[in-house]
Amino acid sequence: MSIVLDTNVLVAGLLNPFGSPGRILDLILNGDLILAYDDRILAEYRDVLGREKFGFNPAHVGDLLAYLQATGQHVTAVSVHVTLPDPDDLPFLEVTLAAQAEALITGNVRHYPVEARQGAVVLTPIEFLER
Repeated sequence: MSIVLDTNVLVAGLLNPFGSPGRILDLILNGDLILAYDDRILAEYRDVLGREKFGFNPAHVGDLLAYLQATGQHVTAVSVHVTLPDPDDLPFLEVTLAAQAEALITGNVRHYPVEARQGAVVLTPIEFLER
């Protein structure tokens, strides 16, 4: 099953491996879920995970990103012409649509208004796990 993971869920999963985001990250690392991504998403992951405030070990971040790249589904997304509250969230929606992913998992569902989703399923980590 292919999914797209918003950066906030990835960070939350690393900060609290016992919560819902951590369980989703475990499913990815165990090969039970396939992470769909593009270069923009990887760049955002790299930027955010490298922020000093999180205190993540840079070598561990590099290993994680290399693993996600090696096991995930690289997608060439097509631009969609929708307006989102935060334009930086657009790559996640575009990759979800291009990959025909099962879901876009985010902690900020309101950043993806229903009328802008173009059929994409957008779920919180808890909603995804309950499915």
